[in-house]
Amino acid sequence: MIEFHLDARSGVAPYMQLIRQVRHALRLGVLNEGDKLPTVKEVVAQVAINPNTVSKAYRELEYEGLVTARPGLGTFVTRTLGGDSLSKHEPLRQDLARWLAEARAAGLDDESIEALFLSSFRAFSEARA
Repeated sequence: MIEFHLDARSGVAPYMQLIRQVRHALRLGVLNEGDKLPTVKEVVAQVAINPNTVSKAYRELEYEGLVTARPGLGTFVTRTLGGDSLSKHEPLRQDLARWLAEARAAGLDDESIEALFLSSFRAFSEARA
């Protein structure tokens, strides 16, 4: 089951953070078709968020066709986003873990690693566009 977390420093609205986390879980195979999302009450208790914010995120996911609400039963995944690429994730994850270890050994803290990764990713994406 997915466990949500919020980053107040990200500048991203909390409901969008929840949506992104569900999408990521669908892409990475953490969530699969038929899986149940945590109830609104469970998410509220886990991350101290307004219930309306969780409901808004779940409604948006339902609008996108990724989940469906079943009254009295919960909210369930209706499709995934992973596709055929899931088999390629583990070798890439191992390469990334080695890179992260090298970054840490070079003295970079979490924020510096994140900044380096994001700036490199953006530059790569822009070059391909």
